[in-house]
Amino acid sequence: MRLFVMTLSQMIVLIVGTARRFAWPTVVALLALAVLGLVYTKHHLRMDSNTDDLFAQSLPWRQAQIRESRDFPQFDNLIVAVVRAQTPEEGRETAAALNAALNQDKANFVDSQYPAGASFYTHEGLLLLPTDQLAKLLTSIVAAQPFLGQLAADPSARGLFTGLGLIAQGVSTGANLTPYAGALEGVQKNLGAAASGHPVPLSWQSLITGSLGAQDAEFVLAHPKLDRGTLQPGGAATAALVRIAKTLPNVQAGRATVNYTGQIPLSDEEFASLTQGLVVGGIISVLLIALWLFLALRSWRLILPILATLVLGLALTISFAAVFIGVINLISVAFAILFIGLAVDFAIQFCVRLRDVRHGLTDLARAIPETGRQAGGQIALAATATACGFFAFAPTPFVGVAELGIIAGAGMFIAFFCTITFLPALLWLFRPGSEALPVGLPFGAQMDRTLYRLRRPVLLVFGVLAVAGAISAATIGFDANPLDTKDPNSESMRTLNQLLANPATNPFYADALTPNLEAARALQARLAALPEVAGTMSGATFVPEQQTQKLAMLAQVRTILAPTLLAADSPASTVTAASIRAAMATAHAAILQVAGQLPKDSPLLGIAAALAQLQTASDAQVMAMNAAITRFLPAELQRLNSSLSPQPITAASLPQDVAANWFLPDGQVRVEAFPTSAAQNTAGLNRFAQAVLAVAPDAGGPAISTIATAETILHSFREAALLAFIAISVILLAVFRNLRDTLLVLMTLALSALLTALFAQLWGLSINYANIIALPLLLGVGVSFNVYFVMNFRAGMRKFLSSATAQAVLFSALTTGTAFGSLAASHDRGTASMGLLLLLSLVAVLIATFIFLPAMLYALSAEANRRAAVPEQNARKA
Repeated sequence: MRLFVMTLSQMIVLIVGTARRFAWPTVVALLALAVLGLVYTKHHLRMDSNTDDLFAQSLPWRQAQIRESRDFPQFDNLIVAVVRAQTPEEGRETAAALNAALNQDKANFVDSQYPAGASFYTHEGLLLLPTDQLAKLLTSIVAAQPFLGQLAADPSARGLFTGLGLIAQGVSTGANLTPYAGALEGVQKNLGAAASGHPVPLSWQSLITGSLGAQDAEFVLAHPKLDRGTLQPGGAATAALVRIAKTLPNVQAGRATVNYTGQIPLSDEEFASLTQGLVVGGIISVLLIALWLFLALRSWRLILPILATLVLGLALTISFAAVFIGVINLISVAFAILFIGLAVDFAIQFCVRLRDVRHGLTDLARAIPETGRQAGGQIALAATATACGFFAFAPTPFVGVAELGIIAGAGMFIAFFCTITFLPALLWLFRPGSEALPVGLPFGAQMDRTLYRLRRPVLLVFGVLAVAGAISAATIGFDANPLDTKDPNSESMRTLNQLLANPATNPFYADALTPNLEAARALQARLAALPEVAGTMSGATFVPEQQTQKLAMLAQVRTILAPTLLAADSPASTVTAASIRAAMATAHAAILQVAGQLPKDSPLLGIAAALAQLQTASDAQVMAMNAAITRFLPAELQRLNSSLSPQPITAASLPQDVAANWFLPDGQVRVEAFPTSAAQNTAGLNRFAQAVLAVAPDAGGPAISTIATAETILHSFREAALLAFIAISVILLAVFRNLRDTLLVLMTLALSALLTALFAQLWGLSINYANIIALPLLLGVGVSFNVYFVMNFRAGMRKFLSSATAQAVLFSALTTGTAFGSLAASHDRGTASMGLLLLLSLVAVLIATFIFLPAMLYALSAEANRRAAVPEQNARKA
């Protein structure tokens, strides 16, 4: 092995010397190779922004996800428009208009659906209600029959006021107004607005059928045309939706709003937040990096070669990705951060060591190969160990990180190759000056003395910190909710957060397939009994039980309301302002006659006050009030008429657009379970998923796949960490041929990891999908820095912090930390958490490398000195 190390050292010296002697050919050849690689990359490297492709398709939960996407493709790649309005009618009207406009925009949308707008829900919707709710609703409708009869005969403000007069007359005979309270309050509000000169539409749905069919929002589901070659594949379609929404009449009138969410805008906005402030942040980072390089190297003749080497290595690494991988995913794109953070360390190490060599050797022609001899082996070992750490991710099913590991691992060898070829050639061409003073940290000598003196207390403190770090590592949480890594202030996240409180619109549902309707009802009942489940729905929900009883109830009510409904088809007399005023006066007088019998907060008294004001209004104001109040009345009467005459529902009679969401062609029925509000955090979501799986082992859906994804990620990182530990240990043992020195590197690396866990917990930072990528970099940086110090120790160095190596490590860390700092300031929460964890891990590595490792080395050195002194003392005594 000593022969191998000598041969490797000689080979590095030979390569460095050759690159120096043939500087121009070396530079030109490597630049030409980079250009060819970038040309190839431009035509062959594609960007895959599909998050589903981040995991191996062989995983059971991915196979279930693929099957569900195949069976129910309508639920994938959606932009969900959420329509809210002042009244349910305006909401339906706006959603229908939006849906029609999106379907016409074939340039940006494949199709669009407004599920709640299907005629099925108008005609057969009452059959879907539980029997007790249906009975309660029909009772209230029958109780309002006299009022409805007047409106059906005269669907105008005149008819409304006549009906109000009848209600007031009923008060004198002891009638109970409680069933009318909600309706009267709605009328009072609208008449008050009209009296103040701002007439608004009246919701007759709310007055006639109460909450039947009413929703907090209406949903339009659009499939956009995606450009997968960009970071925002649905950006154009989302922008088109916003433009179309602004043209809708109710939106322009301020009566309705259209927001959006869904898989596509959530993903697009995440990448938009990544680029926000990128230019300014990039400029600041570059300036700070230039500052650190200047402080470390003191010469632009050293700085420019380093930057050029960095750019060349990055270009060659991108070319490698294009040739051997062919695709960059949403995680492997982070290879650039990893490469810059580690490759700059190799270059800084070489140049700082060159400065140290040139303090005693002014001849640049001899100093460059000598630097290769002193630093080349260390950099080679650091690059190899780091690359193996990255390659350990390759066999994991977490494809995103596996490809990142392959690219970053290859990038370490590319960076090493550029450091011993391109960099020496540029250094010869730029010809930096010699060094008049020794190279090292100004405070290094004092720290060396202090650490030597306090080595035992220092090691004791780190022992305590290691225990605390181990506890933190065991208790630190993993945030499995992907929404927590997104910007809460983005449009899609604001909209989604408003939907989370409603179980029916919570995106983390679970679903399962059953062989038939009977099995679906049985599974639905078992799921509904779970405390973690807030509600259920299935294909059986749309083929309800007890239809015979419900149809009989509806037929009875239809018979009672027949005169009323028939009156709606008769033409009413012409409505004039004068006739409306006459009806106002009659209603006003009727209410005043019973005012003493009404409570002070009765809406009838408020109606009387509004009528008094309206009687003095102009004809135009009166007719505007009439138009607003009756705007939705005819349609609501027709809707009521249709809803009372449903047809029996069977699985075969369901409309295709309804059946497609719940039934497969082979008869299988989908069952869906909604979580309670407790599932909005990872622990609650996990409990919900486990509870559902205990009842339906084959269940899938977002809740199940989210928890399975977290388990896959954690398993992949545990597997990679074990493989990396084994690979790095084998390499270090093969090179060091010494268990003690190998353990020094591994112990310091393990301490860095424990300190990172401790710092993260103290900061309140949990591990998530985004910041877990910091762990490979912790591995790479930690191995590199530790290898330099241990190899110096093996070479006989006993003053570690005053060495050129320490200066190179410190400024390399500052340079890397600056890049990470720009990530921590990102507008994207996931990226910011990744940058923060990277910074914390870098601080942990520096503390372990600059304090713990030297203290350990001093302890070993002192012990060796003590043992060496024992024979001398014995000899003297003899």
